[in-house]
Amino acid sequence: MRLLVGLGNPGPEYERHRHNVGFMAVDDIHGRHGFGPWKRRFQGLIAEGVAGGEKCFLLKPQTFMNLSGQSVGEAMRFYKLTPAQVIALHDELDVAPGKIRVKQGGGHGGHNGLRSIDDHIGKDYWRVRIGIGHPGDKDRVHGWVLGNFAKADENWLPKLLDTLSAELPLLVKGEPEKYASRIAALTAPPKPPRPPKPDMPVPGA
Repeated sequence: MRLLVGLGNPGPEYERHRHNVGFMAVDDIHGRHGFGPWKRRFQGLIAEGVAGGEKCFLLKPQTFMNLSGQSVGEAMRFYKLTPAQVIALHDELDVAPGKIRVKQGGGHGGHNGLRSIDDHIGKDYWRVRIGIGHPGDKDRVHGWVLGNFAKADENWLPKLLDTLSAELPLLVKGEPEKYASRIAALTAPPKPPRPPKPDMPVPGA
């Protein structure tokens, strides 16, 4: 059994924010894998379904990002799960746009949603870090994170979310490295065609 937590802020004004890419990811999973209807529980929205033969719950905390751990902790305890059965999907400044990293444990890196989850369940949960890139100046980080994805992001964002969802069975079955490598391979830009080799001179011509 797995609890897949998408991190974000509730409300239509936040829907397209980079900070809400975790919500976007679990919404894509919800649709692709035919999860049941969203229900209001655990200070969040939760849905039940199956992926990769594993029973899974999707959770979108409705507490706002900084208090995400309240919702995650309630759900985890209710279903009698361990932190290792929890997977948080979230935005990551230090990963390039269109890339992901998967890891268990570690620090929160200044991410307030992760900081809150750490406070409520410890650090031994899994994280799918979805790259949104860094604006290049720390003074611009707040506006970058709480700004909408740009039109140029449509070149990679839909494909990445679709692939995250399609390959989810690998992750829930306990193959995080294979999951990450499959996503990297499937979302890599096509290689430019090799230039044709010059014609070899004909001897004696």
